Amino acid sequence: MRVENPLRGKAFLVTGGARRVGKALALGIAQAGGDVVIHYGHSAEAAQSTAAEIEALGSRAWLLQADLNDPAQAQSLVEHAWACTPLSGLVNNAAIFAPLRWEDTTLDAWEAHLRINLTAPFLLSQAFASRLPPEEAGVILNIVDWRALRPGEDHLPYTISKAGLTALTQALAVALGPRITVNALALGAILPPSDGGATDAVVSGLPVERWAELDEVQAAAVFLLGGPRYITGEIIHLDGGRHLI
Repeated sequence: MRVENPLRGKAFLVTGGARRVGKALALGIAQAGGDVVIHYGHSAEAAQSTAAEIEALGSRAWLLQADLNDPAQAQSLVEHAWACTPLSGLVNNAAIFAPLRWEDTTLDAWEAHLRINLTAPFLLSQAFASRLPPEEAGVILNIVDWRALRPGEDHLPYTISKAGLTALTQALAVALGPRITVNALALGAILPPSDGGATDAVVSGLPVERWAELDEVQAAAVFLLGGPRYITGEIIHLDGGRHLI
């Protein structure tokens, strides 16, 4: 049975929630009745615009800036969010995505991908689990990538960091259950890269031969954030079947 506004009365921290997929996730939560704490790194204007769209939907929005490349700022972000509103869940979306092969990957690039894409979600999840009152249930949603389970030679540090986040999803599902469920969405062709260069050749030959619609991402996220609590440790591929070929 479909539940109207399944996230009403709940608030979620969405990292990287100002733009692109993060914005879609934040708006999807608002459309389902939830409130959103929008984390952003450098996109202050975009964050303000997203907050205005959330409020136009009748939900509340707060803005928090933090550099997730700095572990101290990542560790304190949940507490700052809780000062805005009690949280029901955490969406670890923020990431960097550099097109680096092994021969192009410097130590700095490697460590930056791990800090932002893996260490920050760990620290945020740890802080959320510690801060959530013991009598309350919570949910963590990690945004990973189809590459995490089908690694290749391109986007090497990104792929490894997302593979680590996939393993972390399953480990935390065991460690934090039954009070907190932890799942992940493994995304495929959702939006063209911000630096351009993507064409429909990206989706040619997929079982579902097209780019995803943002409302499909929103529907999957809302399902995991507000749906059956008997689902945990699950990695749902939203990639048009790309992980199969």
